[in-house]
Amino acid sequence: MPESLSCAGSINSRGLRFSRAMVFAIEQINNSTELLPGIKLGYEIYDSCASVSVAVHVAFQLSGGLDPVFNTGDKCSESGMVMAVVGASASTSSISMSRIIGPFNIPQVSHFATCACLSDTAADALAKLVKHFGWTWIGAVRSDSDYGNNGMASFLHAARKEGICVEYSESFYRTHPRSRIQRVADVIRRSTAKVVVAFTSIGDMSILLEELSRKPSPPASG
Repeated sequence: MPESLSCAGSINSRGLRFSRAMVFAIEQINNSTELLPGIKLGYEIYDSCASVSVAVHVAFQLSGGLDPVFNTGDKCSESGMVMAVVGASASTSSISMSRIIGPFNIPQVSHFATCACLSDTAADALAKLVKHFGWTWIGAVRSDSDYGNNGMASFLHAARKEGICVEYSESFYRTHPRSRIQRVADVIRRSTAKVVVAFTSIGDMSILLEELSRKPSPPASG
């Protein structure tokens, strides 16, 4: 049997602040006699660990009713039916979850998903911003995910219309071998473009920046 999914590593303080802000807002609504009289809002908070597999696991739990492991208190003694989902805080995870909970007519609103595939105006705005600063010769890197691939494809299409030239376009993912990430870092080092447009997750970008801080690989012989 596969091991159960679990989170490891440091806590994402930004995500924790978002969660606390949501809890505060719900408590304010529940304690008000004017906002939603006669209605009490309940909630369950899950940590996706920035992992698509964990987010998908949660989506199945939400679409099939709450898992007893996560519903051990008496604060949600009423119906366990989920009325809506807020999140996830990444585009790739949000897209994966929507494909599962969508057929069950469970609405989903992400507070931090910015993929151009979810909004057709984001890439156009970014291309215009790059053009505004006169960056017409750029490099491009992306996460090898729904967010990175869709976002970069939309951006490159918009960039061409703005007369922006792209020297290179590279993709990687944090679970790829270091040799793959090292190759992307070397492409950036050896390029003539001074500006890099990135459609990457925070975790992927951290790994790339760490690789860029190291000494470059020796040039290939032959």
